[in-house]
Amino acid sequence: MRIDITGKHLDITPAIRTYAESKATKLTKYFDGTQQVRIILESPAGKAKEFTVEVQVDVVKHQDFISHSHGHDLYHCIDECIEKAARQLKDFKEKLRS
Repeated sequence: MRIDITGKHLDITPAIRTYAESKATKLTKYFDGTQQVRIILESPAGKAKEFTVEVQVDVVKHQDFISHSHGHDLYHCIDECIEKAARQLKDFKEKLRS
C-alpha cells in the first residue's frame, strides 16, 4: 500500500509524516483491497492555527473513499479523518459480505 502525504501552505515535519503514516497503515486491517492512501494537510492562507485534512482511500474496483476534517489541532484532524475513512471501509466490506 502506498501512502502519499501532501501539505498545502504547510510544511510537513518528520513528526507529522510519521504520525500520519502510522495512522494510515491501520486502514488495511479494515479492507485488504486498499491500494493507496492520500493525505492532504492544509492550512488556509491568512488563518493561523486552522487546519483542514482530507484523506482519500483508493480501493480495488470502487471509487475512492474521501473523508474531511477541519479544526484547530492538526493531529486531532488526522485522527478524525482516519476514523471516518475506517468507518467507510467497514461499511463497504459489510456491504460486500451481504
